[in-house]
Amino acid sequence: MTISQLRAFVYSVDGGSFTAAAEALGVSQPTISALIRKLEEHHRLPLFIRAGRRLSLTSAGQELLGWARQIVESSVRADEALIELRGLQRGSISLGVLRNANFYFLSEAVEQFQRARPQVQLRLFGQNSFEVVEGVRSGRLEAGVVVLPVPDDELEVFPLIRDEVLWASIHPERVAAPVSIQQIVEHPVVLYDASYSWNDPTRRQLSERAQEHGLRLEPQVEVEYLEAALDLVARGVGDTMVSRAVTQGESFPESIHVAPFDEPMYDTIAFIRRRNSVLSPAIIELIDLISALLRKRAPEDAQL
Repeated sequence: MTISQLRAFVYSVDGGSFTAAAEALGVSQPTISALIRKLEEHHRLPLFIRAGRRLSLTSAGQELLGWARQIVESSVRADEALIELRGLQRGSISLGVLRNANFYFLSEAVEQFQRARPQVQLRLFGQNSFEVVEGVRSGRLEAGVVVLPVPDDELEVFPLIRDEVLWASIHPERVAAPVSIQQIVEHPVVLYDASYSWNDPTRRQLSERAQEHGLRLEPQVEVEYLEAALDLVARGVGDTMVSRAVTQGESFPESIHVAPFDEPMYDTIAFIRRRNSVLSPAIIELIDLISALLRKRAPEDAQL
């Protein structure tokens, strides 16, 4: 098999048709069809179910996809690395970021990176660390910055800093002292990241803490975004969890009070990549920049 055949295969899967793959690669549709046919003939296995308007993978195609994507992306990274060595700063990089990235590094990192590499297209994805992990594992993202814990099979994990998780309420008496999980379940709770629910790393920590005390934490309201949860807390609907970095942002409502947990809880922020993957020089530079910003803003006892 050849890189051209694997590239045609991957782009056909991502685009849903040979026509979409041809458009993405700048070749004719018959060229894509011929490359796929040769790949199938070489292995004597069909890779696609050719029924309907959108391609579907056979079991052989599903088995090949992960390997093919890794080979194709490695070839792209190799090309970009050689381009970088020639001093041509162009191409694109895809990085997954944690939910509250803007409170930690996002705007400043993008600004500094774009000043240094104005010809590099920067693509940042992710609403939740769980989503970022799936993107890195599947190869859609080159690397990611996440909150731990995350499933780490097929991944390399490099912890950077930790940030304390606090409990937030509009009622000052509820957060006048460090808060226990027993106190939390006594009042209505508002939680964000509804789509990911207890797959969210911070929510999972909270749930496990409740289970350790024989309690069950049931949110009164679940919403998608942190900003919506804070607005509901400010309206007295319920209490929520929030990282210390968020409380230090200018947009954090003045009417909301916070307190630590009686057993301190932390979000550990880490860099992840696929095991044994080769990163492009540009994304290594971006990761180094993000790591420096995180460590600059974190207290010494929060650095790992």
